[in-house]
Amino acid sequence: MNKQSLVYTVIFTFIVSFVFVTLLALANDGTKERVQLNQELNRQRAILNALNIDYNGPQDVQDKFQNVEQIERDGVTLYRTTVDGETIYAKEFTGSGLWGLIRGYLAVTANMDRTIGIEILSHNETPGLGGRIDEPWFKQQLRNEKIVDGTIRVDGAGDGDTNHDNGQIDAITGASRTSDAMRTILSRELSTFQQILGGNS
Repeated sequence: MNKQSLVYTVIFTFIVSFVFVTLLALANDGTKERVQLNQELNRQRAILNALNIDYNGPQDVQDKFQNVEQIERDGVTLYRTTVDGETIYAKEFTGSGLWGLIRGYLAVTANMDRTIGIEILSHNETPGLGGRIDEPWFKQQLRNEKIVDGTIRVDGAGDGDTNHDNGQIDAITGASRTSDAMRTILSRELSTFQQILGGNS
């Protein structure tokens, strides 16, 4: 067969494409279970982080997540556990950021007097600016932060408000749109928690 002919080119391209597609399909099928396990582990890790529960390694994540109960209330999935005799709840949130969706988990006390923590699962915010929402200093602000008048304000700018009794956290310098997005997300999620929990356990 003439290697310069159109027929040869079409057959050669088809064979090469078929081989590569077959290899990719086999690789995908062979790793699908591991990918699913890793995704579930990341979800469990994010929920534990929001609930402020320490862990050491993947097995410890799975072990400690056994103590987290998944429940449904008013069509919303909540994750409930007890730490030092106190019942706390976490839920997943999704909100619009500057460049895309911000996904994560927020945790609060059963009586809605303070947040327990927040974990950012994914976002598309600008690195070094809005992307700082997943940095420890920003998330640390929501560790045991008092909820005032049903919300937490996102004001000012700095490297993390250390006062956990004023219901306020620092915005991100140079990232007003992302800070506004986090303000909206927190306000909405705390309102949802209030409607579901009603300040009661």
